[in-house]
Amino acid sequence: MEALKERIRREGQNLGGGILKVDSFINHQVDPALMLAVGGALAAHFGALGITKVLTAEISGIAPALTTALALGVPVVYGRKTKPITMPANIYTASAPSHTKGQEVQLMVSPEFLGSQDKVLIVDDFLATGDTILALVRLAQAAGAEVIGVGAVIEKSFEGGRAKLEAIGLRVRSLAVITRMTDDEIIFAEGTSP
Repeated sequence: MEALKERIRREGQNLGGGILKVDSFINHQVDPALMLAVGGALAAHFGALGITKVLTAEISGIAPALTTALALGVPVVYGRKTKPITMPANIYTASAPSHTKGQEVQLMVSPEFLGSQDKVLIVDDFLATGDTILALVRLAQAAGAEVIGVGAVIEKSFEGGRAKLEAIGLRVRSLAVITRMTDDEIIFAEGTSP
């Protein structure tokens, strides 16, 4: 997705320590037209695989997951980080270290929204170390659901997350793959991921 790469080049900020700030169009302010294009691209790649749910983590994964689910015509479920009083006592939980928060976060999903009949596509804003996505995989597995694949808006390939996901047999598609970030530029892999 050249439009996505161009936005990253123009507005992305390397904050050091592997952190890429894309708050102006994905993480704080969301560009709806760009997110519709992102969702369409991910749905086009995974659309023939019988997906019944899109799963993500709150909050930054919700926009791309929602547009992907919209394009697929399926519901989106997100792992919550705080448990509301409306959630039942017995829930699926998994934890992962947060790259941007610098601490462990708990992700929770209610069993009423994810079950053994589901074929799940996990969608997130970033694929970096893969730890958050692996936590989402554990949530889906706890529910007995089948994880069909992983779609990421931006992948930082130098953090090794793809290898972890492919090692457990997951199909991964990233729309913009960053191979290196310096103070002056962001270097992308040619094309998109396989």
